[in-house]
Amino acid sequence: MKVEILTIDGEHLTLGSEALDSPGFDLLALFTGSEGMLGIIVEVTVKLLTKPQSAKVLLACFDDVEKAGNAVAEIIGAGVVPGGLEMMDNLAIRAAEDFINAGYPMDAEAILLCELDGAESDVIEDCERVDAVLRAAGATDIRLAKDEAERLRFWAGRKNAFPAVGRVSPDYYCMDGTIPRRQLAHVLKRIADLSAEYGLRVANVFHAGDGNMHPLILFDANRPGELERAEAIGARILETCVEVGGSITGEHGVGREKINQMCTQFSSDELTFFHSLKAAFDPQGLLNPGKNVPTLHRCAEFGSMHVHHGALPFPEVERF
Repeated sequence: MKVEILTIDGEHLTLGSEALDSPGFDLLALFTGSEGMLGIIVEVTVKLLTKPQSAKVLLACFDDVEKAGNAVAEIIGAGVVPGGLEMMDNLAIRAAEDFINAGYPMDAEAILLCELDGAESDVIEDCERVDAVLRAAGATDIRLAKDEAERLRFWAGRKNAFPAVGRVSPDYYCMDGTIPRRQLAHVLKRIADLSAEYGLRVANVFHAGDGNMHPLILFDANRPGELERAEAIGARILETCVEVGGSITGEHGVGREKINQMCTQFSSDELTFFHSLKAAFDPQGLLNPGKNVPTLHRCAEFGSMHVHHGALPFPEVERF
């Protein structure tokens, strides 16, 4: 794939397939969208992939959320590359089932949806391998979608999880953090503890295959203090993601919402570099000011710049 970008000084920047496949490709998020606009994408060339010959979905039920989290790591560890691997906890299951009638087990503490695609013979073999992994991981029941209609129904429940949860709570706050897959069980336990601590329900929906999680914090903004508690638990969840080696965002960006947690994830010299990059493209600071990258002053106020032996790190960097 090739992307051509028109920057604010009128120059064209072309990124080829090698650049786009590299870890630095995430920098494209800096050029356009809610994170700020440093340029305009004027042309994108993509490669179309052939539709898989066969696609089958396994629905696995678990009596424990942490077992389901561990099963995700086991599937990937077995060398299987699913076309889709999603997880939902009981609150999300019940909301989706009431809304869509997808055929989900209402008594399961968690379910995994694992789609395997490719050549028919390969898919059959992968289904057998994943079935064995899931049973060893503690799945209480495993269902293979019997036909295309049931496969689509299984996915319809997951794809409608967000509006479904909106039917059981006046408001919800959608988080977006990414963690190493091996940390899923630990983070799910931590979210449950935070839910109890703050007195707010949390429905967990995960892009489990890549560790991108979307805890939905349920609250009622009409009740004094609930919005503030929802924001507080959301911040704690993101900080937990960083603690286990993850990130405060997977796909929803930073904007202003997560700007304090940028202070948790990045050091002062990294933030200084980010500001330098933005200044190179937007020297007058006209494009979405105050978003995405916090000032060092803000991080100091947030308490994420730690003083060691009476001195701040990088004392040569102006802070106030």
